[in-house]
Amino acid sequence: MEHTLRIGTLVGGHDAVKIIPQIVKHGFESFNLTFWQSSGETDLGELARKVRELADKHDVVISAISVFGNPLTGERDNADTLATWERLIDHAHLFGTNLVSGFTGRLPGRPIDESIPKFKEVFGELSKRAADKGIRIAFENCDMGGTWETGDWNIAHSPAAWELMFNAVPEDNIGLEWEPCHQMVSLIDPIPQLRKWVSKVFHVHGKDATIAWDIIKEHGIHGNQPYVWHRTPGFGDTNWTDIITILRQHGYQGTIDIEGWHDPVYRDGLEMTGQVHALNYLKRCRGGDFVPNPV
Repeated sequence: MEHTLRIGTLVGGHDAVKIIPQIVKHGFESFNLTFWQSSGETDLGELARKVRELADKHDVVISAISVFGNPLTGERDNADTLATWERLIDHAHLFGTNLVSGFTGRLPGRPIDESIPKFKEVFGELSKRAADKGIRIAFENCDMGGTWETGDWNIAHSPAAWELMFNAVPEDNIGLEWEPCHQMVSLIDPIPQLRKWVSKVFHVHGKDATIAWDIIKEHGIHGNQPYVWHRTPGFGDTNWTDIITILRQHGYQGTIDIEGWHDPVYRDGLEMTGQVHALNYLKRCRGGDFVPNPV
């Protein structure tokens, strides 16, 4: 599938061996394994062995392994987040991937720029550890309810923050795990942003958004009416054909992995209905299945 931009989905690392065999038959071509705050007691070597067996059997790839927590604080539930980053970097090659992703973390309750020195300290070291093993690091562009002034999880949700981050740690092996949704909730147009930042996009999450401009025009963004919803691709506002075109024009070698469990309609009993629709929709947006040219 060297000419195919693979389309896959996110799977919890703890559940991957159970879930992948159930859903791979729908046509998913890649899987991003995720952990929340910590990989816990999971034996990553054993997990990698079992997951690689599944990947080989079904001709899929593990696109990335991820930990979502705050590695800058080391407090309470985030006490193991930094160590999990280190473990994932050390074990990534066993999964057949060269990509580890997650949140940057931030100093809770402080403006983004005040987190940059700690970010430089932590990810300066992690980027070296990763580079020594041929691993790249990607930061998801999710605000987790934070703003420039305050937040608990992540600074990598604003282009101005990306400038600060990549100037602080100017290494080729750190970049973005990008999706249009997280920009659209801030009312940013994702297409020109992707065109500008595509060289730093290492991984793409398949998540979209619907912006209700009529509600914004009547109620604004600080009223009591919701005005934007996370959506599974195929149900939101983004032109994914444009996204895939921009990625391919710039030689993108990664995957697009659907991040479900957020859509306000295709959720609960309709979760996999929505995800399989997104899978087939994104395959159409890439041009369908690869067709070889005549010799």
